[in-house]
Amino acid sequence: MADKYTVGLYTLGCKVSQYETEAIREAFVDAGFESRPFEEKNDVYVINTCTVTQESDRKSRQIIRRAIKANPEAIIAVVGCYTQRSPDQVSAIDSVDIILGTDKKMSVIPLALELLREGRGKKTVSVTDVSVADFEPMSIRTAPRTRAYLKIEDGCESKCTYCAISSARGRVRSKPREVVIKEVESLTKSGIKEIVLTGIETGSYGRDFDTGYRLADLIAELDERRSAERIRLGSLAPELVGEDFVERIKGVKILAPHFHISMQSGSDRILASMKRRYTSARAIENIERLRAAFPGASFTTDLMVGFPGETEEDFLLTADFVKRVRFLDAHVFAYSKRSGTPAAEYPNQVDEATKRERSERLIKIKNSVRDIVLDELVARGDELSVIAETLGDDGYYTGHSDTYVEVKFSPNGEGELHGELVNVAPVSHKNGVVLCKLI
Repeated sequence: MADKYTVGLYTLGCKVSQYETEAIREAFVDAGFESRPFEEKNDVYVINTCTVTQESDRKSRQIIRRAIKANPEAIIAVVGCYTQRSPDQVSAIDSVDIILGTDKKMSVIPLALELLREGRGKKTVSVTDVSVADFEPMSIRTAPRTRAYLKIEDGCESKCTYCAISSARGRVRSKPREVVIKEVESLTKSGIKEIVLTGIETGSYGRDFDTGYRLADLIAELDERRSAERIRLGSLAPELVGEDFVERIKGVKILAPHFHISMQSGSDRILASMKRRYTSARAIENIERLRAAFPGASFTTDLMVGFPGETEEDFLLTADFVKRVRFLDAHVFAYSKRSGTPAAEYPNQVDEATKRERSERLIKIKNSVRDIVLDELVARGDELSVIAETLGDDGYYTGHSDTYVEVKFSPNGEGELHGELVNVAPVSHKNGVVLCKLI
């Protein structure tokens, strides 16, 4: 062909999906395609969808229609969590050609090529049973940003009563250790300074192995090999960072001292109703164990408000939990009904106005806690190790420290620093961003 086919890709949802989209993009390029911005007119569009909330479903449909409008003659491929749970809804959208779930995503490349060569006309719907799926091989060689997300695990078997993701992603399955190590070392050689190990339930890595090799062993091995300059962990369930885990990783040098602990609530009654596998006391115990092993570590979290039956007392327990742990930040979101989940049928559903009010209150509380943490950081003058991520029009770089503090600093004539690890000293902070000076 005289000109290359072009492909535009769009990701909705989590870091796992971001990794998958990058793997798909690289595979399209290897097949001879030119990867271009999604907004441009392309021959193929791939939308990697999300279904964590009703809003995610709506946004997925919106993006599909945006692609169709951009080029009505293009091949439209839709993959991911939304298609896994609701393939009929996606199939009902005219002009969608390829529908894949959360498994066999890499087959989108040969399917798209076949349609380009033979012409549109047939719709391919291939949504497999993820309860018996294996880990789908995929990899990336580089990353579009200054850090790389590396998917090491897929699936979740927690069956939380509010969550649709376990049904969309299936059972826990893990990328083989030797494949992870090879990919980490390849990304490091390409110049990536930080690699985030991520999964649907990252802490369950290795559960499907019969060797006893788990996430802590992988982290320790990467450290022993000095496979990366910095490793960061994706979201962790509180019960999976117990004494054995912390003991195994506490001497690791390349691990960023920042842990994202997915709490959801600080109320034991609500946690039990959600069928989470821990209590607030156990979560505090494991967080403090991590804090002792990694002095100066920071913690972030996810918090849900408005779960069915949540009372004002339950909400205040969550607010108190934020204060006790002293989270650097928290992602606060309102409960969203998901069809097919037990919580959708629970009595005492919380009204939308109350959800909004509690969200706003909790965001103010978590921001006040963050400001206290940053006040103390600036007062101590702790030196921070930062990756320079974005150079703004004001001449200042923004980036994140190893403890995931967002910082802003002037390069002070040091030249191009994008993607580099630098040391900075805090001077002040505003709206969650710490102004620093380059050391």
